[in-house]
Amino acid sequence: MLPATYQMPGGLVLLLGGIVVCFFGYRLFRIALSIIGFILGAGAASSVFGISDTMPMLIAAAVGGFIGAGLLFAAYFVGVAIFGAGLGAVAASYAFSAAHREPPLLAVLLCAIAGAVGSTYLQRYFSIVGTGFVGALMIIHGALAAAGSRLGLPGSDTVWIPYPLEPAPGQRWVPIAWGLLSLIGIAVQLGWTGGDKGRVGRRKAKT
Repeated sequence: MLPATYQMPGGLVLLLGGIVVCFFGYRLFRIALSIIGFILGAGAASSVFGISDTMPMLIAAAVGGFIGAGLLFAAYFVGVAIFGAGLGAVAASYAFSAAHREPPLLAVLLCAIAGAVGSTYLQRYFSIVGTGFVGALMIIHGALAAAGSRLGLPGSDTVWIPYPLEPAPGQRWVPIAWGLLSLIGIAVQLGWTGGDKGRVGRRKAKT
């Protein structure tokens, strides 16, 4: 979380990072992992402090963000499995939250394991699909935050806490936009920016 006064710059960072992750996720996978790691690390570290501790919260967000980015950047191959496991866990949580149910721990663990295994054996396609969905969600919430929309706790004007899987009232269009933008990002990566098998990385045939 961040102080509410930093919602707009935080949203811009989330938006720009989301563009990189969504449309260039596989091509720049280490950078995409670093961006995701920074956001996760910043969110986890800043949540340790209370809403009145503005400066400690910002320092913790910066330190936690760089630690998270460094860990996922350095542990590239492990990061692929971690990314897949996280994506599986998020998919399980989203599926149960859509049915207004609390996800069982066993279901989350099984989906996380399946995601880790799938990302290892189908790295290219899993990475493209995963970064497409994650990046699209970052773009949407970053754009809303930069535009001044409140995605934090209801009635709170002190901190900004985005809830990616629980759209605020009046924002039920978010899952639809998320799905459409994800498909666009996946299509762009498959057809243009998806590495050696995409147009950007395609090598010319020797004559």
